[in-house]
Amino acid sequence: MRATTAMRMFRQTPRMMRPVPKEDQAGHTISQRLRKLKQIPAELIPLAAVVGFAVAAAGYSCVRKFYVDKNLRLGRQGPTGRAADH
Repeated sequence: MRATTAMRMFRQTPRMMRPVPKEDQAGHTISQRLRKLKQIPAELIPLAAVVGFAVAAAGYSCVRKFYVDKNLRLGRQGPTGRAADH
């Protein structure tokens, strides 16, 4: 039986015939996730703390601005504002 053009297109390459490499999936349980935290370089922990604090401070500042500032207009006001936009 001769290989047709269609059958040659589905030929397995040597790369495909190798076994699939085993992936490091060590994030299934909490204890495994905590063990993975030890692989983080120690230099990145202060950086993560500073960035986390900055994001939290920015979020607090934005939320406080929305609640405290009475001059901030969060919606349309007056009949002309509604009629002009439609």
